[in-house]
Amino acid sequence: MPVSVLAENPQGSPAAGGEFSAHAEPYRRELLAHCYRMTGSVHDAEDLVQETLLRAWKAYDRFEGKSSMRTWLHRIATNTCLSALEGRRRRPLPTGLGAASSDPTAELVERREVPWLEPLPDMGDDPADPSVIVGSRESVRLAFVAALQHLSPRQRAVLLLRDVLQWKAAEVAAAIGTTTTAVNSLLQRARSQLEAVRPSTGDRLTPPESAEAQDRLARYIAAFEAYDIDRLVELFTAEAIWEMPPYVGWYRGARAIATLIHRRCPAERPGDMRLLPLVANGQPAAAMYMRAGDVHVPFQLQVLDMTPEGVSHVVAFLDDALFATFGLPGSL
Repeated sequence: MPVSVLAENPQGSPAAGGEFSAHAEPYRRELLAHCYRMTGSVHDAEDLVQETLLRAWKAYDRFEGKSSMRTWLHRIATNTCLSALEGRRRRPLPTGLGAASSDPTAELVERREVPWLEPLPDMGDDPADPSVIVGSRESVRLAFVAALQHLSPRQRAVLLLRDVLQWKAAEVAAAIGTTTTAVNSLLQRARSQLEAVRPSTGDRLTPPESAEAQDRLARYIAAFEAYDIDRLVELFTAEAIWEMPPYVGWYRGARAIATLIHRRCPAERPGDMRLLPLVANGQPAAAMYMRAGDVHVPFQLQVLDMTPEGVSHVVAFLDDALFATFGLPGSL
């Protein structure tokens, strides 16, 4: 339930309920980002934010102000996520399953039962502090969140609290009920594991609002809508990667991607595909609709890594439920 509908605190005071709403609501967006980083699922994150706010509302009469409201809410959110993640499998992308790149001429293998990583809609930027914008974007990039999935939930929590939220080790220890020594040990192992799986292009991605990114995304969309695969290939880097959960395969190289699209894309002619530009995970993205009779219906939601050399990675999510999450129309 939205925090605004929490009308009373446990003692029945509407005034206290309104006071809590006024103090907690400004943190909803960053709590959602935090829960998303922890879980890799925007749907789970939304539920966990609601649970966090409900727990905080019930405990608000015991909030003594020894820490900031922001710190207190993030502490509750972290422990809510840790409880929710007990016994759950991590959320991978196909590249995270450990298999080599696939043959684009081979049959596709679908695994709907896998809890795949999900993309995060653009939550807007706070223009007051450009450094905060950059930092928040980097911490929700798809590759970073995918890399976090290789960590245990407690490692994930420690790394996010220390390196993203910039908490002190003692604050993290108090938040998750352990010692400073244990926090430092968890952080060291988490950083080492993260370094081993993070892509090297992360610090070279083109911001989605830049003229370069917008121009390249417009040309990418135009090539798809014209069903001009040769023109599309020119936009990819030589070692570009394409993956599309829930299919387990992934594909390396512009030519392999072209072969895959030629063989597996259900489009047959120009106009069969329409794409809407958007932002996901702080990156350029596009929602693809496929012709079905007289309309176009949701087909893929693509999140792009763009470097100065071109499009280096595309994750094409074949989950039409994501379109509503992104506020996109059900048909065109």
